[in-house]
Amino acid sequence: MYIGIDVGGTNLKAGLVDGEGRILKVERIPLDFRSPEQFAGTLASLAKTVMGEGVQSVGVGLPGAVDGGDVLFTTNIPMKDVPLETLFRRHLDLPLLLGNDADCAAVGEFFCGAGKGTEDFAIVTLGTGVGAGLILNGKLRGGVASSEAGHMVMRQGGEPCNCGRLGCWERYASATGLIQLTKRAMEAHPESALHTCAAQGGVEGRTAFQAAEAGDETALAVCREYVENLACGTASLINILRPEVVAIGGGVAAAPAHLLMEPLREAVGRESFSRHGGRATRILPAELGNDAGIIGAAFLPRVL
Repeated sequence: MYIGIDVGGTNLKAGLVDGEGRILKVERIPLDFRSPEQFAGTLASLAKTVMGEGVQSVGVGLPGAVDGGDVLFTTNIPMKDVPLETLFRRHLDLPLLLGNDADCAAVGEFFCGAGKGTEDFAIVTLGTGVGAGLILNGKLRGGVASSEAGHMVMRQGGEPCNCGRLGCWERYASATGLIQLTKRAMEAHPESALHTCAAQGGVEGRTAFQAAEAGDETALAVCREYVENLACGTASLINILRPEVVAIGGGVAAAPAHLLMEPLREAVGRESFSRHGGRATRILPAELGNDAGIIGAAFLPRVL
């Protein structure tokens, strides 16, 4: 038995996970961060609510950088250079294993989802930014920096990224980048159905795909440009790492296959040396959805 905890932007989710990756018990509470000490106590209390017999460790996935049992920094709560495992064990005397959230998604998909049966696997998560998790030779390529594939420079001197550099892949292939593409297209084409699709909830990552489904030419052009941006970085990952599978996850991955996954495979095929050793890298949708973080955090002992 394993316990995995997924630290999200607004909630903490803990699950008791068996050896096959089945979540047997789950508990969700709002994220209420007041101090590192209080946060460690909350994690321990949450782990106790799903505790089962035979649990040897607790895994936690969070957005940021970790080093062993220490949090170097996080992007959604104010923690920097925090010995989280030491604080945690004051409340629950079990080892605490830490992982970046994209790394945990990779571990979950590797054992129980799109990467099952592979040795070399990558996941690209498309959200506010672009995250990436890598499993190479059956081991997590984690550690201090994790994989910052979203900050590969895609266009020299390109648009400014939140990291302070110019032209990062994240700037063009994230949901944020897709939203910016959509807004620019709406400004240039007031007649587009994009305006109708955005009328209710504003411009979102799915807006362009919704309008494209209705046959709007402007939206179709936005989707094509976005897919080319996504393909550029995906092809680079394949050329460098030669994974057996690259999984695409995150909210954008829910787009219709004929508008995202199918043209992405075609574009990557043009840009990458995707066939190696008689076998081509497969590009697949991630399978576990919101469960990937819990399962991956729980299974960190298997890949560290």
